Amino acid sequence: MRYYVISDVHSFYSKTMQALSEKGFFEDKSPHKLIVCGDLFDRGSESVKMQNFFCELLKNDDVILVRGNHEDLILDLIRDAKKLFGYGIEHTHHWSNGTVKTVTDLTGTDVFTDDYRDIINKLCATPYLTEIIPKMLNYYETKKYVFVHGWIPCNNRHGWSANYYSPIEDWREAGESSWKEARWINGMLAYSYGVTEKDKTIVCGHWHCSWGHCRLEGKCSEFGKDSDFSPFYADGIIAIDGCTAYSGRVNCIVLEDENI
Repeated sequence: MRYYVISDVHSFYSKTMQALSEKGFFEDKSPHKLIVCGDLFDRGSESVKMQNFFCELLKNDDVILVRGNHEDLILDLIRDAKKLFGYGIEHTHHWSNGTVKTVTDLTGTDVFTDDYRDIINKLCATPYLTEIIPKMLNYYETKKYVFVHGWIPCNNRHGWSANYYSPIEDWREAGESSWKEARWINGMLAYSYGVTEKDKTIVCGHWHCSWGHCRLEGKCSEFGKDSDFSPFYADGIIAIDGCTAYSGRVNCIVLEDENI
């Protein structure tokens, strides 16, 4: 099976189509699927087109969706809507992370004038909530690869100056709270602490690839004229978040592997 893999497309539909076209996804006549390692929406302005695209892929069984932290954010917003809208939605991280923009784009509502209950009802009726999120997995695994958003669940000890990570043996059986935390992990950082999976390569998104090229390889700056947002490769990891909102690129890699 051939897998086309993208992540953190964040409603940048045109950039996503460009990346997939350049890799030959739409012309491929051999058995293939698209894997998306989370964060389908927020930040960009093409949410409706992105929603329609993924719904069509799901209809044809052409896509595997892994949940990202931004999918958690939309569910958190729905759960806490009364408090968030009462506080002032523009002062919340849902606003700064682009989640509110996705809500308004998909529902055609105004968060400052419309009743929050009507907004949430319309949101819950969108294909994003009824068709896309219910199909999302914590991880997807093939013979050689594990596909996640941030990283696999692990022990995360918060130090005074940094986070420290150590592996756990039964990460596949981790509870939802552990997976939710793992979706926020910088996978390249956890990898540098030795959190890996034997005989597998973990493919992740969530954290901009320039971090690995800068901090682990020492090749460039993290954000600057010389930054490198191309996929980060090392033994046991492929990180693919191209930081599209900043770099203007969506990374797409193509992998050949067998199902398990």
